[in-house]
Amino acid sequence: MDNLLKHINLPKDLRLLKTVDLPIVAKELRDFIINIVATKEGHLGASLGVVELTIALHYVFNTPEDLLIWDVGHQAYGHKILTGRKDIFDTNRQLNGISGFPKRSESEYDAFGVGHSSTSISAALGMAIASQLKGEDKHHIAVIGDASIASGMAFEGLNHAGVTDANLLVILNDNAIGIDPSVGALKQYLTNVKKGTEKQDNIFEALNFDYSGPIDGHDLPLLISELERLKTVKGPKFLHVITTKGKGLKQAELDQVKYHAPGKFNANTGELITKSRFSEQPPKYQDVFGETIVELALKNEKIIGITPAMPTGSSLKYMMETIPNRAIDVGIAEQHAVTLAAGMATQGLIPFCNIYSTFLQRAYDQVIHDVALQKLPVIFCLDRAGLVGEDGATHHGVFDLAYLNCIPNLVIFAPRDAIALRNIMYTAQLGIDFPLAIRYPRGRGHILDWKKPFETIEIGKGVCLKKGEKIAILSIGTMSKTVEGAIATMDNESDIGHYDMQFVKPLDTNLLHEIFGHYDAIVTIEDGTILGGFGSSVLAFANSNNYKHKIITLGFEDEFIDHGSTEQLMQLYQLDALSVKKTIDNLLFSINNG
Repeated sequence: MDNLLKHINLPKDLRLLKTVDLPIVAKELRDFIINIVATKEGHLGASLGVVELTIALHYVFNTPEDLLIWDVGHQAYGHKILTGRKDIFDTNRQLNGISGFPKRSESEYDAFGVGHSSTSISAALGMAIASQLKGEDKHHIAVIGDASIASGMAFEGLNHAGVTDANLLVILNDNAIGIDPSVGALKQYLTNVKKGTEKQDNIFEALNFDYSGPIDGHDLPLLISELERLKTVKGPKFLHVITTKGKGLKQAELDQVKYHAPGKFNANTGELITKSRFSEQPPKYQDVFGETIVELALKNEKIIGITPAMPTGSSLKYMMETIPNRAIDVGIAEQHAVTLAAGMATQGLIPFCNIYSTFLQRAYDQVIHDVALQKLPVIFCLDRAGLVGEDGATHHGVFDLAYLNCIPNLVIFAPRDAIALRNIMYTAQLGIDFPLAIRYPRGRGHILDWKKPFETIEIGKGVCLKKGEKIAILSIGTMSKTVEGAIATMDNESDIGHYDMQFVKPLDTNLLHEIFGHYDAIVTIEDGTILGGFGSSVLAFANSNNYKHKIITLGFEDEFIDHGSTEQLMQLYQLDALSVKKTIDNLLFSINNG
């Protein structure tokens, strides 16, 4: 009876087992996930929490003919292991390995590509309606968490589904936590339902769903029995399942925030393995933001901090601990976060709206219509700009410069280091009459002594970091450090000038005229898409002013970037210091031998 998992390569193998054997599979699957993630890293707690649910779904439903969608996908590791990827699961999130999220091109069992939250109900409903129109008899299942179902898009999907007769099953995986603890009135409602104290009409029944639950999501016989029953129920159905995030690893159950994606840990004890490091390291950019907003807010009572469900990831948690009435977690609701900030700005408050670059995409209309059109002084702090590494295409923040660049009234700033991030935050809270986007990367900077006295930054002004004679390199944001590394290894360093333009919008046109008047060739570099980004703006400037210089734009080409470590991806796209040096050397050679 041991090692049943070894013989399960696809769900059809799982379905050959007796139901009494399935708890053994659950234990083996948990151990498999723990042992791989302990050494390879990745998302842990979410997948451990849905092991029984994953097994039950593939046991009861005829996947992949029946379509199963995991909202966000953090919790889909067990799903991947049971659907043909067990032997390559150790490549999870690694360069050229499998994705950390469900991905349609990877497997027919991944019915929909996910990575951002709250999309599963709409997608599953679309599939269910398509099945009806095609005369197909199949099931459509969306598994969504209690944090994700509070998002506006999930409600839009529920609202539509409730007036259809589509064969849709929504499973609420209720563990009271997303990455951070869930927030809001719906969370309180679900808590009351679990306690049996909710006396109001059931909200999901009111939306015309056949509601059942809540049931224990770790009770396999009960799960299988209920899923078998729901297969016979017509129309939209809703199953409320209670689970424990991190189930099966004590530390992951006790500290669900830390063990969402814990890094390396001891598979037996669960203890985290701390990386060897110097006694002191430069801070993470998120912590520079977190500590600076507290420092500023303690002196300026108009400052408000807002985050959509990322208090830990953004480090707004520092302000929530220090000034809780002025630091707001709105849940997974980026659209609401932006317009909430806009409303506050109309009343003279100074909202710092901290949203990951990739998630601000979800609130694009609000940025344009509710903020920029009205020229409201909302300060967007875009964490995780540029590459984020192993989370891959769904999470890279490479589009922000381009998608913000075309919006009137909006100022875009990218700090080259922690000091610049502090200073632009300080400058903004002194009073601005325009919206401002500040974008900075995931991970650590390079400056230890970063808590310098505040200085104001002149809006729209670039900085000359090094004069040169033949080639000017124009960098934006933390790519400045890469350029410095490239120049430092060059033989003819004196030929190269380096400018930190600081602002993508407005461009420092006075400085650009000076640069184009002095240098033979220009290189722009950004950790974003070239199309529509910083380099595009410099090209447009050169064209409109009839400059004929050779201009090379470095950045990401017009494609989605896969997963891998940030270092590997920067090398792959020739944006590391060595690759930049080669580009400059080749350009210099062509100038000298022209």
